[in-house]
Amino acid sequence: MQKFDEMFTQAPGLEPFQFQSQSMGGMSQTQVQGVRDHYRTYAQWLGRQPQDMMRSRREEAEMIFRRVGITFAVYGAKDEDGSGTERLIPFDLIPRIIPADEWKRMEQGLVQRVTALNRFIHDVYHEQEIIKAGVMPERQILRNAQFRPEMMGVTVPNNIYSHIAGVDIVRAANAKGEGEYYVLEDNLRVPSGVSYMLEDRKMMMRLFPELFSSHQVAPVMHYPDLLLETLRASAPSTTDDPTVVVLTPGMYNSAYFEHAFLAQQMGIELVEGQDLFVKDSFCYMRTTRGPKRVDVIYRRVDDDFLDPSAFRPTSTLGTAGLLNVYRAGNVALCNAIGTGVADDKSIYPYVPKMIEFYLGEKPILSNVPTHMCRDPDSLKYVLANLKDLVVKEVHGAGGYGMLVGPAATRQEIEDFGKAVAAEPERYIAQPTLSLSSCPTFVEQGIAPRHIDLRPFVLSGKDVQMVPGGLTRVALKQGSLVVNSSQGGGTKDTWVLEV
Repeated sequence: MQKFDEMFTQAPGLEPFQFQSQSMGGMSQTQVQGVRDHYRTYAQWLGRQPQDMMRSRREEAEMIFRRVGITFAVYGAKDEDGSGTERLIPFDLIPRIIPADEWKRMEQGLVQRVTALNRFIHDVYHEQEIIKAGVMPERQILRNAQFRPEMMGVTVPNNIYSHIAGVDIVRAANAKGEGEYYVLEDNLRVPSGVSYMLEDRKMMMRLFPELFSSHQVAPVMHYPDLLLETLRASAPSTTDDPTVVVLTPGMYNSAYFEHAFLAQQMGIELVEGQDLFVKDSFCYMRTTRGPKRVDVIYRRVDDDFLDPSAFRPTSTLGTAGLLNVYRAGNVALCNAIGTGVADDKSIYPYVPKMIEFYLGEKPILSNVPTHMCRDPDSLKYVLANLKDLVVKEVHGAGGYGMLVGPAATRQEIEDFGKAVAAEPERYIAQPTLSLSSCPTFVEQGIAPRHIDLRPFVLSGKDVQMVPGGLTRVALKQGSLVVNSSQGGGTKDTWVLEV
């Protein structure tokens, strides 16, 4: 197995530190000289911990997560009896640590980006100035599968469409060979994962309370309060005390734990489509005391399934007539219908231009360079270099519908190339980044694994966020895919206050 001084010098801007040996106990000061400053205290602590203790803590965490029911469903996977499977998301004991100055700049960049994206969505459904100015091609927006003509001219509270955004961030080497944070993807429809951020922090505080007295870690547990504040701020102006609910597709959805968790944490009702009904242009919830008007719906149901009378007629997950109530301004939906037009991967390359167009500012956070396969020259380049690129479906999610060229077989590359050549407009391609890695406690001991970060940005009357996010880790050696559906795990994310 690699020595630690090798595994953490492979890519510039790596996360934490390197060790001189595999042993976890009795580490001398000379053995942690490669530690980045903000990891030094933690590295010294970790060096004193017996391996058996760490293993027992990991087993304890797994037992608690299983007992609480912190699982996710894997679509397409089956148990021996043919039923769907629920899996525990692996939790890693070693946190990802971000210094205060790095977080401050990332936060500024995220607020800037989400503000511009909300401006873009409003523009798309109203004046379409960005099209008239020639900044974006009309077909890129109006022919987008997530564009909803039903939203044209609809006014939403505060002109906010994506109230809850989850932006995927990676750290990699820039042109100067320095570590830099890049935006990999914008998730503006129904971003998930915040419950794992909160549960990971709770678990770390339970297992290692002494670490929080020796590190000044910024808190994240107030996220449900900020979320409820954001949701209430989106309520129709006709009510002073809005009723807020979480709308879930039901217990078979992969993120059902999170839906139930957030409803419980906010102290509001968790409902399914059948629990709601529309009458006289208002939305009501069925309760044991009779109908109760609903003002804000934090919906975790995709557009297509929200209203069978407006979108997919066969849907049993939504509520008939909901779109009309929404268009009338008598209920708020968070996030708004049609928000997906801004988080399509074919729209992603234009976000830096959006920031300049709407805000008159240079982007603080950079995009990953992206090839649009619908462009003939880009397509030619992509097909000639598939073995070196990451290619994604523009509507893909969860790590599905993508090719990681360096990790693919010759046959996989050939097959994927045929698919791209047949429908190039469905794909984008990006260079294979040398993602930062973080020490991770795996079966063999501590080893480097690639990570990303999903901070959650809340847009209400103000744009705000908790200091941290969900760090996802690719547990398979050498893998760049961190999605839980593809075998990834999670870590607690520590943002230092000083």
